[in-house]
Formats: sequence, structure tokens, C-alpha cells
Amino acid sequence: QCELTIDIACLGERGARRVLLHTSGLHGIEAFAGSAQQLAALAEPPALPPGCALVLVHVLNPYGMAWLRRTNENNVDLNRNFLTEGEHSTAAPGLYARLDALLNPQSPPARDGFRLRLAGLALRHGPRLLARAIAEGQYRFPRGLFYGDNTLQPGPAAYLDWVGGNLREADYVLAIDFHTGLGRWGKAVQMLESGVGVTPARELSAALGRPVIGVASGARWAYPIRGGMGAALPRKLPRTRVDFVLQEIGTYGPLKMLHALRAENRWHHFGTGELRHPAKLAALEALCPASTVWRRQALAEGLALLRAGAAWTFKRH
Repeated sequence: QCELTIDIACLGERGARRVLLHTSGLHGIEAFAGSAQQLAALAEPPALPPGCALVLVHVLNPYGMAWLRRTNENNVDLNRNFLTEGEHSTAAPGLYARLDALLNPQSPPARDGFRLRLAGLALRHGPRLLARAIAEGQYRFPRGLFYGDNTLQPGPAAYLDWVGGNLREADYVLAIDFHTGLGRWGKAVQMLESGVGVTPARELSAALGRPVIGVASGARWAYPIRGGMGAALPRKLPRTRVDFVLQEIGTYGPLKMLHALRAENRWHHFGTGELRHPAKLAALEALCPASTVWRRQALAEGLALLRAGAAWTFKRH
């Protein structure tokens, strides 16, 4: 066995005033494309003017990447784990609580008509309400999907400590957090968490050369979550102007995605968790498709945003 680590590469000045912060692998199994982007950025980094730095944080959830899980070793969805200080919850969205038996059956993967049953619920409640109830984040079912937990996990805690200790002198930080799954196949979606950021979405869209939407915009791919990482950064850097952009590269439709995550979760908790099982391979395909075309597009989209972010961040603010 080998030690699992979060690796951080810092290019530019120590104590820089303007920082581009790029993170990958908060959802471990989504890390592969983000890792490729960061390796490419290291091979050909953007120009770094005086007072500027590029920080690449490689795989915030190394356990999830190693074991082909979206969650960490405690089944915690880390992008639902950054609750505000003193915030505790044992709640789940009301509809999620009623869906728990369907979403998280206590048995290994097996055919059980899940897609048809979920499609019926989407017709009954509406697909957007159903998707939000499932994915918003829940704190009641520890073995369930999208479980946020009330305790900040060791990886996120170590990362925030590093940020607070090393970026506290920055006047401005643009953080880009890379994910896969949401959106059209191979296409990028850039989103802002509600109430996070100092630059309006319209201005960021113009600066980055691509649409940046708020999760409350009503756009098809956007939905609010609890305990997102974006809001934790300005809390850790109270004297720094922070913008946070979450980039998604689309893969498959939401029904196929949820089916794959559900099967992998069942295999992890009620099977052996062995990596070569079809449930693991299906989850990997859902979040990092084997298609060469998709992988090239994911790399190009991620690098394009990273370079546009560098051009925006490193100019005078």
C-alpha cells in the first residue's frame, strides 16, 4: 500500500498579492481529468508577473481517486462538508428522506427497476425538484449518497489550514475548482455559489471569455448545495477579495449518472468494494469517460479556463 496525499505546486512569488488557485479531485473519482489539466499547466505554465502566483492543488480527495469513489473514506461528499462554524444538521431534504430506501438500498448492486421508478418520481415531482432534493446535500443517512457530515473532514481541514497560512497576504484570489459530470457531453459549465465572490457574474463572464452562471440562475445545470467549498475560502481569508468558479465538464445524463453512483455506493457498503467490479467501472466511465474525444475536450476546456483565469488574475486589480 502507498500513502495517499494532497499535493500542492506553487509557482511564482511567496506571499503573492494576486493568486490563481486551481483545485482538482474534491470528488475523488472526478480527479483524473483535473490531474491532466494540472500536469499540462505545469509543463507550460502561464507567465507570472511580479507579485503573482499560480497554485495547483492536486486531488483534494485522494482516497476517492484511488478507490473510484466520489466520496472520501468516511463516505462524505466533500463538497457538502464545508459547513459554517457552529453549523450542525441531522437533516435531509424532505423528499430525499422519502427516497432513501430507493436511493440507498442495503444490498449489493442488482437489477431492481431503479431507472423506471425514478423516472416515475420525476414525472410526479418534476425533474428539477427531484434533482435538487437528491443532490443538495443531506446529513441524516451516513451510508447514503450526497452525505455531508457535520465534522470537517481531515483533508479539507488540512487544505483550509494551508490556505490560511500561505495565501493570507493575497489581495485577490481567483479559485477554480474542477469537476466532471454536469452539462452536455464534453462541454464546460462555469458556476458561482450563491453569495460567494466579489465580482459579478457578468463581469467574470466577460473577463474569462465564457459564460459564468449563478446556481440560483435557473439554468438547467445549476442547483444550490449546502456545505460547498466556495464559501469556506473567504471565511479563511477574511482580508482577501475572493472569487470562486466551479467548472464542470459534462459527461452522461443525470439518470445514468445517478444510477452509476447508486450502484457503486451499494457495492462499497454491501459488497467487497473490489475495484474491477462492473459498478466501479461504470462509475469511472460516468465521471471520466474512456472516449479519447471527451478526454481531449475536457483537457482543452480546463486549460482554456485556467489560462483565461491567469490573464484576469494577474492583471492589476
